[in-house]
Amino acid sequence: MLHGIIAFAQTTKDIVDKIVKEANENSQLEPLAHELMDVIGPRLVGTPQMQKAHNWAVEKYAQWGITAKNEKWGQWRGWERGITHVDLVSPRVVSLSGMQLAWSPSTPKKGITAGMIIIPDVADSLAFKKWLPNVKGKFVMVSMIQPTGRPDYNWEEFATKESFEKMKNDRDAQNDAWRERIKKTGYTSRNINGALEKAGAIGIIQSRWSEGFGANKIFSANTTEISVVDLSLEDYGLLYRMVEHGEQPIIKVMAESKELGTVPTFNTIATIPGTELPNEYIILSAHFDSWDGATGATDNGTGTITMMEAARILKKIYPNPKRTIIVGHWGSEEQGLNGSRAFVEDHPEIVEGVQALFNQDNGTGRVVRISGQGFLNAYDYMGSWLEAAPESITKEIETTFPGTPGGGGSDYASFVAEGAPAFSLSSLNWSYFNYTWHTNLDTYDKIVFDDVRNNAILTAILAYMASEDPDRTSKEKSVLPMNPRTGEQMTWPATRSPNRDGGKNE
Repeated sequence: MLHGIIAFAQTTKDIVDKIVKEANENSQLEPLAHELMDVIGPRLVGTPQMQKAHNWAVEKYAQWGITAKNEKWGQWRGWERGITHVDLVSPRVVSLSGMQLAWSPSTPKKGITAGMIIIPDVADSLAFKKWLPNVKGKFVMVSMIQPTGRPDYNWEEFATKESFEKMKNDRDAQNDAWRERIKKTGYTSRNINGALEKAGAIGIIQSRWSEGFGANKIFSANTTEISVVDLSLEDYGLLYRMVEHGEQPIIKVMAESKELGTVPTFNTIATIPGTELPNEYIILSAHFDSWDGATGATDNGTGTITMMEAARILKKIYPNPKRTIIVGHWGSEEQGLNGSRAFVEDHPEIVEGVQALFNQDNGTGRVVRISGQGFLNAYDYMGSWLEAAPESITKEIETTFPGTPGGGGSDYASFVAEGAPAFSLSSLNWSYFNYTWHTNLDTYDKIVFDDVRNNAILTAILAYMASEDPDRTSKEKSVLPMNPRTGEQMTWPATRSPNRDGGKNE
């Protein structure tokens, strides 16, 4: 028996060394990132680019000798982004930096030229109703003007302490006043656009600053007839001040887009069949879709190429795994984990057979946190698998066992809810939330390839170790702790069904 253990240890070291060598000397991460982010572009659910990405992935896997398919799980509103152009035409001429939001209706072909109006500070919803006819034929500005375009870290570095504190206090007061302004209209920031559209506004102008230089969040339009455009903090502030000071700015907006009816939606599933235990599964997991303010490089292009590269390496170094290795590229994670929830619902036999799932979805950084997700014995197996990886890969990883189960946030949660051992490979921040998460700056140049290479090596080693483990992983759940906010005992997250027919009210 001892001889067998030594032989396995030597085999393990041999395979791990080969994985590291292949990842470092023959990395495909840069070409994968270029093809996916630069050439195909953003992957908003229901767009032709999303479909192109699915087809590209299937072809790429075929080149590596891995079988992959696009598996339909539902349908969505089909839409395609076109050109957005915004210009100030009076009192001076300048092109502005902005883009239409996802699923925004198109302007007429020649665009719309009109004046602007700001949502007023009214007494109550009755007063707002009386004011509403004023929006007819105008662009309505629906966001608060930011008091500073400098992120807090910039103030902290250069401002006096007193000046920094004053700015923050003034900004807090301004934020409170703006929230109250919107509340008094009788609407919320989510549904006010519809009321403005109904009252005859010809477009909505917003600016959702992400608290970093040049970074704005780009989400959905929430209108059915008129275009919604997000402007940079700088240009939005310029127009807002002009309106406030009575300079009556006039802008021209051209926002082209196409409605494509209802289109099918997919997950791309790649499979390396198991030789001894084909009905037990290792799942490499990453959502494939993105928002479309940029190209979805760190959300979740980096998770996608990590899993693709890990699969490529495994196919080359470990072509006949003991257990079946599946790669799941999920659709419509951004609208509520829909693709992975559908997979869980449609494949109970696979979920039942999960040995381990590894998910990556929070930016380009190297993995630094892994939680046991509430599985009582997760340390026993995850701990030993991690030990097989070189210290250079694992030295900064903090583990929490047994941890608590994730109720959402990314696709591993769809599997955890069903009691499958699914783990999030959580990465270092790299200013993710301010600069790349759902912003106009989430592009190829933000990828830190050394960190992504680390993650591909880690994922491949974890998949290999989980596949070869002589034991089946335990699914026993720990007794969950008290919730510090509510004082009540936490409960295991419930399984939720996907939205299989979406996008109607985006």
